[in-house]
Amino acid sequence: MNEMARYPTSLLSEDLPGSDLIAAGLSDLANDKATVAALATSMAAPRLRALGLDVPPAGSTGASHALYDLLASDDPRSAHSRYNAIARRIASFAHAAERARTS
Repeated sequence: MNEMARYPTSLLSEDLPGSDLIAAGLSDLANDKATVAALATSMAAPRLRALGLDVPPAGSTGASHALYDLLASDDPRSAHSRYNAIARRIASFAHAAERARTS
């Protein structure tokens, strides 16, 4: 079965900003991978679940801190700005998905 078939395809449409990050995050979470996409998706899990996405639970560490730590391990000087950019992409996706559901 196609893994993405479990999710509302209209929400993972390439027309929504950040849908690529969410789709990758959902796949990585389903495969127990602690990637940037997985941690970002976990950060927004309550909002994404409210939209109807089946977001698998993450590990015991807070996703927000884990994401920042992962970004800092790659490049500490740019971690803060990269973290904020990812958070904006997630928020943009959620906002667009909420609007798409009400249209």
